[in-house]
Amino acid sequence: MHRFRITELNEGAFQLRGQERDHLVRVLRLRPGQELLGFDNSGREWLARVEKIDEDCVTCSILAVREPQVEARLQAYLVIGLTKGEKMEWVIQKGTELGMAGLLPLRAGRSVLRLEGKKAAERTERWRKIAVEAAKQSRRVIEPTIAPVSHWQEIKRLLPEETQCLIAYEGETSRRLLAVMEELDPVKPVAVIIGPEGGFEEAEVAWAEQSLKALPVSLGSRILRAETAALAALTLVLGYGGDLG
Repeated sequence: MHRFRITELNEGAFQLRGQERDHLVRVLRLRPGQELLGFDNSGREWLARVEKIDEDCVTCSILAVREPQVEARLQAYLVIGLTKGEKMEWVIQKGTELGMAGLLPLRAGRSVLRLEGKKAAERTERWRKIAVEAAKQSRRVIEPTIAPVSHWQEIKRLLPEETQCLIAYEGETSRRLLAVMEELDPVKPVAVIIGPEGGFEEAEVAWAEQSLKALPVSLGSRILRAETAALAALTLVLGYGGDLG
């Protein structure tokens, strides 16, 4: 059954506007009387029926409401250095499917991709649309947050309060991610910081340790690409939290 992000929720009905309305009418060609699912990032999902199609919105009558238990119990975030090509898009799509709570694109020292101003805003908007579509496809009821492209000093402000940070670093050889997870508070959010193609500079790791209280961790004995490391780390964190595997 087709799923849509609700634009406006009222008693007994909701409306779909903008891209959601256009997708329903022009792409899927749904008609009054057909049923669909709506969600609004509250954790709930509504079974509804199309009642009226106007030029600016679609009105749907609510048939039932439910709270599907599909969201991860452990809030897991990715902070990842800007990567070139479509790698970030791939991480956002697959990370959303896996259950990440959010992603923060980071201007790291060795990032090949440089995004500033209007270009950064446009790319962020594209990444958010990818997250929305991936959330629909994976039947999630809360979309992950995609933060604006940020500097190191902005990380703490953009993550939830009391987030526990880990930083994947090839220079760390003794502490594995899963072993460090045992030391963390299981009810507080966890963010894993992943470097760009060239990895992190030593000074960046030192700053994260001091300013974010980030714990350097190893993902194994092999060097992973940035996008592989991000999804491997996310899978390990969510698996440890009991939401995968």
